[in-house]
Amino acid sequence: MKSINHWLLAAGVVCSVHAAHAQVAIVVGAKSPATALNAEQTAGLFLGKNAQLPGAGSAVLVDQSESTTIREQFYTKVAGKSAAQVKAIWSRLVFSGKALPPKELANSAEVKKLLASNPDAVGYIEKSAVDPSVKVLLTVE
Repeated sequence: MKSINHWLLAAGVVCSVHAAHAQVAIVVGAKSPATALNAEQTAGLFLGKNAQLPGAGSAVLVDQSESTTIREQFYTKVAGKSAAQVKAIWSRLVFSGKALPPKELANSAEVKKLLASNPDAVGYIEKSAVDPSVKVLLTVE
């Protein structure tokens, strides 16, 4: 019994380490005219500093639910901020009337579905969830 518990503990550690290092893909719908983003442009969009998606016009931002691990990974890797810090930034922007926060969806499947119907929408998903319905503008580890 002890060896099974040790094995399960080791498997859990391996899975959590893998999840912590999952790649994040910043994506648009396959039909979007946008072609690429760098980390600075992506952070500018998702921190409310810029509203234009290069090559595509006004960006429609798509966030994932606060309960997802991908959200924390995205903001940490791209903006160097926690999801809580980003929420505070958006609260100030909304209160001042300068911007509206990103549309929040439950998971990567919902993000891909919205991106397929809106060429100006940009969001993020796990790299493992990338399929032909989306175009990757940036991948971060």
